[in-house]
Amino acid sequence: MAYQLRPYQQEAVEKTLAHFRKSNHSAVIVLPTGSGKSLVIAELARLARKKILVVTHVKELVEQNHEKYESFGLKASIYSAGLKQKSLAHQVTFASVQSLGQNLDALNDEYSLVIIDECHRVSGDDNSQYQKLISHIKGKNSELKVLGLTATPYRLGLGFIYRFHYHGFVRGDENAPFEHCIYELPLRYMIKHQYLTPPKLINAAITHYDFDSLSKDAFGRFSERDLNQLLQENQRATKAIINQVLELSDSCQGVMIFASTIQHAQEIIEYLPKTQSALVIGDTHNAERDAIIRRFKAKDIKYLVNVSVLTTGFDAPHVDFIAILRPTESVSLYQQIVGRGLRLAEGKTECLVIDYAANGFDLFHPEVGSVKPNSDSEPVQVLCPGCGFANTFWGKTDSDGKVIEHFGRRCQGILEDEGHSEQCDFRFRYKECEQCGAQNDIAARHCHQCHQPIVDPDDKLRDALNLKNALVLRVSGMQLEAHNQRLKVTYHDEDGADVSEYFSLSSDKASFYFKRQFLCVGVTSKIDFSNPNSIVTHQSLLKVPDFVVAKRDKGKHKVVERIFDYQGQFRKAHELR
Repeated sequence: MAYQLRPYQQEAVEKTLAHFRKSNHSAVIVLPTGSGKSLVIAELARLARKKILVVTHVKELVEQNHEKYESFGLKASIYSAGLKQKSLAHQVTFASVQSLGQNLDALNDEYSLVIIDECHRVSGDDNSQYQKLISHIKGKNSELKVLGLTATPYRLGLGFIYRFHYHGFVRGDENAPFEHCIYELPLRYMIKHQYLTPPKLINAAITHYDFDSLSKDAFGRFSERDLNQLLQENQRATKAIINQVLELSDSCQGVMIFASTIQHAQEIIEYLPKTQSALVIGDTHNAERDAIIRRFKAKDIKYLVNVSVLTTGFDAPHVDFIAILRPTESVSLYQQIVGRGLRLAEGKTECLVIDYAANGFDLFHPEVGSVKPNSDSEPVQVLCPGCGFANTFWGKTDSDGKVIEHFGRRCQGILEDEGHSEQCDFRFRYKECEQCGAQNDIAARHCHQCHQPIVDPDDKLRDALNLKNALVLRVSGMQLEAHNQRLKVTYHDEDGADVSEYFSLSSDKASFYFKRQFLCVGVTSKIDFSNPNSIVTHQSLLKVPDFVVAKRDKGKHKVVERIFDYQGQFRKAHELR
């Protein structure tokens, strides 16, 4: 059976071929869930002249990609313990990374291409299964090409999985597992051109869970114990939510409910019609899980509840209601969840999406490369003074839409020189090396130029806390007063302590120093930094240090250190204790 690629699928294939003709650098294609990545994979596999591997992390995707490929009259092997097949006989093999990772010695042939589906699962860790697999195959062929496909090219806590974007900007850092994004198609395009079903996003007007009171780990995740305790206290809310789901789903074909924990899912299933509902969790036996999924796809059951599964490798086009009852800080996971309901199906005109956990992601503009600093931040455009590139950072604007502050660190522009790409070195925020004066990222531990250690702000705070004559303020506010040609700055601690210092602004050097320290990044203002009254008038344009260290000198505390843009182990003011 012949197959016809959609225009964007053909373009993705052509971009891949063009990239690998001139480079061996790893590449990523970004296509929304439901866009037919398996067709792109099938066409690339068909065009390959040497042996290739198509690898992913779940057996369902291995099976789906293999079935799609063979449905066009092509033959391929499967290497997956979960599918009870381990063959590398054909030119094309569809495999699970776990099965290959445990049998690297079986890969004796030379492979020209590795395609990784759901490649956002790949990390930069050399000891990860994917990296060990790639390293082993490169041992047979140093010219190996590596291509990843995903709908969500970022990982929670790590950011973008690729370094350079083909539009000419930098996304990830030096540790990103892929080098180049060579093709990307936005979700809005797919919906506009009727390749995907429009999501109908509505607010959970009846009730929703308040997960904001729970503490998170370094990656923004909640503990299962804390989740269960909160949900146990909100059983009435859960019942009300499910009653609304039942009411709104009366005319729906398939409903997927994403629960927070196993205990939560077991409660939810009790409120649903027993003959029309089923539950799938990580511990569900494979045979039982497969049977449930078959019944759901056949529409024998209407409500499918799951916990942390069925977000990838699950294809049920008739799903037209997504109910999210779990919190997540991962925009990637959120998009994968919603994507379960966006595939086209006969008689389906929209997919209802209700987020009862109030996660608050914008489905169409989900990511700008870093964690949103606070609730009133928004994407803003900031021109680089060095190369002129128009960066997109989190920031704040005034009532006229003018940027008053942004949180960008380094310009994301790419400088091209005779085929070589490198990131613009202009830094909006930086640590200055005390040894050589070079500008470094605010999280750097060693100077990139002289390689000397940069003093960790946590070390500064610990040292100060151990001194009897030192005062460390967790700054919650800053007050300015004009005193002739001097400016008095008073820092207020959240516990009521305060300390003041004076800045003489009579010389150009002094006013420049104050401006460099306190003016919000990205702000262009008409403040006269030689005039204390002008500074007081425009105080809203100044940034406040997160910590101030003062030492007692002749009976008074004298400020010796101001720590801005703090990122470390100590809690800042206004953060939960």
